[in-house]
Amino acid sequence: MKKKTVLAMLVMCMVFSASACSDKSAEKPAAEKTESSAEKADKAEDKTETEKDKKQEKKAEVRLVSVSDISKYITVGEYKGLKLENIVEPVSDSEVNTEIEFRLQDKAEEVKDGTVQSGDQVRVSFTGTIDGKSFEGGSEEDYDLVIGEGAVADGFDEGLIGMKAGETKELNLTFPEDYYDSELAGKAAVYQVTVQSIRRTPELTDEWVAANTDSKTVDEYRAAVQKELESGVNEAAENQLYADAWNQVFESSEIIEYPEEDIETAIEAYKELNGEYIEQAQMDMSEFLRSQGITEEEYEEACRQYAEVKVKQNLIVQYIMDEENLSVDDKEAEELDKKLLQQYGATDLSEVVDLYGEREVNETRALLRVEKFIVDQAQVDQKVGGGDELAENEDAVTEEGAYDTQPEKAEKTANEDVANEDAALEK
Repeated sequence: MKKKTVLAMLVMCMVFSASACSDKSAEKPAAEKTESSAEKADKAEDKTETEKDKKQEKKAEVRLVSVSDISKYITVGEYKGLKLENIVEPVSDSEVNTEIEFRLQDKAEEVKDGTVQSGDQVRVSFTGTIDGKSFEGGSEEDYDLVIGEGAVADGFDEGLIGMKAGETKELNLTFPEDYYDSELAGKAAVYQVTVQSIRRTPELTDEWVAANTDSKTVDEYRAAVQKELESGVNEAAENQLYADAWNQVFESSEIIEYPEEDIETAIEAYKELNGEYIEQAQMDMSEFLRSQGITEEEYEEACRQYAEVKVKQNLIVQYIMDEENLSVDDKEAEELDKKLLQQYGATDLSEVVDLYGEREVNETRALLRVEKFIVDQAQVDQKVGGGDELAENEDAVTEEGAYDTQPEKAEKTANEDVANEDAALEK
C-alpha cells in the first residue's frame, strides 16, 4: 500500500495543566454552627469519603479505553527496569559561532549612506531578459539576498557591490553551460536591478553585546549562548529518552484482540481530522484520494491501521496507570504540563482542548505520565554523543544537575538534532 504524508498525520496533542476544583459550602444558619465532637468527626469522615469519590470520578473521566479488564485484550511487555541510554550531543565551538552569527544577522542595521559590501543583506527588485524577452524566474520584486551566497545567478551578487540604496544598474550575465535549466544554459541574460535597501551585520564587540543582550562582554555572551544550546540538546535528549522508553514497551506488547468500540472511535476521529484537512484544502474526498494516489479501499485500510496503533497505545497506557495507580493530576504530571504549556505557548487548559479536543489531550497527558514512570523505573546510562564512554562519575554532572556535555576528555563533535518539539507528542 502506498504511504502518504497526510495518511500518516497524527493529531498533535498538547498537555495542559490540571485545574483544581473546589466546592464552596453554603453559609450555615447560626443554630447549626455549634457541633459536638462526634458530629464534627462524622462530617470530617463524610468529607474525606466525598473527596475520595470525587478523585475516583475524576480518574474515570480520563479513562482511555472502553474496557475494564485490559488483560483480555493485550499482553503488556515489561515496563520496569528497562535499560536505556540518555545520549547528549556535545555543543561545539563552531556551533556557538554559527548561532551567534545568526543572531547578529537578525540584528542587521540599515545602511543609508554606504554602498553594498560582501555579506550585506540586500533587498532588490530585478527584471531579467534574454534576447529582449523575459523568462520564467527571471524577475522578482522585493527580493532579499545575502551578498556572496549566489542565490540568483553567477555574477549577480558581485554586480551589486558598490551600489547605493535607490540605485538602478544593468547587469550582463551568462548562465553556465551546465546550468540545471537546459533552456537557459549557456545563454546571455540582461538583468535590470534596483537596490531597495541595504542592511549590514554588526560586529561582535563588548559594546554591541552590552547594548543588545543581557551580557556585558563577548566572552560572557559566548558562554550564555553555549549554555542555551546545551539546554536545548539536553531537552532534546530527554525527549528521545522518553520516546525510546515508550517504543520498547510498545514493541514488546502483544495485542490479543482489539476492542471494536475503541477502534471505531479512533477511526472516526482520524477521518474527522482528515476531513478538516480536506475542507481547508477546498477538496472533496475523491480529489483528496487522487492527490494522495490511493484508492478508497486503501484509505479505509490506512484509517484502520491508524486506529489499531492508537488503541494499542491507549490499552498499554491505561493498563500501566491502573497497575501503578498513576494519575494525570499528580505532581509529576503537573510538571510535564507546565513544561509543555510553556513550550507551545499555551496558558490555559481550555485553549488546548479547544484546539485539539478533550480526548486527544487526555490521551497525550496519560501517555507522557506513563513515559515518565517508565523512565523513572529504568536503568538509564548517561552518555555523551559521538561514541564517548559512559559518564559514570560525579564530574560529569554540572552544579545545576544537568549532564556536562563537554567533559575534559570528550571529543567535540558537531551537534545533530536529536528530536523535534513534538517527538514525544506525535504518537
